[in-house]
Amino acid sequence: MVQRVDGASVVAVTESGPETVGEIIGEGLCVLVGVTHEDTVEQAERLARKLWSIRMLEGEKSCSEVNAPLLVISQFTLYGDARKGRRPTWNAAAPGDVAEPLVDEVVARLRALGAKVETGRFGAEMRVSLTNHGPFTVLLDM
Repeated sequence: MVQRVDGASVVAVTESGPETVGEIIGEGLCVLVGVTHEDTVEQAERLARKLWSIRMLEGEKSCSEVNAPLLVISQFTLYGDARKGRRPTWNAAAPGDVAEPLVDEVVARLRALGAKVETGRFGAEMRVSLTNHGPFTVLLDM
């Protein structure tokens, strides 16, 4: 899920207290990345290219055109299924040992394209704050 933002940050909750682990100032994209069992490195590469070039910023510009930053945060709950009962299941979400390398691949590919990328902390309890500009939110499925 991709949101156009006017600033965003992510704080990891640790035993020693809250720690800001990623922050972007001004216009950019906040990206919540969910990974499922069938996802591949090739899909991670395609997602990075799409994020860098998608025209979601003011004036239909892309991050690549205006050198806007991205905040990329892993979020397995995007694959939550609440169709039955009152408690979501997470069966479609890939386990950490599968998901973490793919989220890292998205970040690495974005940086290789020249993007300024901030991140959350994989597997941590996090607090995400953002100002959604628009609001403008798009669900990308690779």
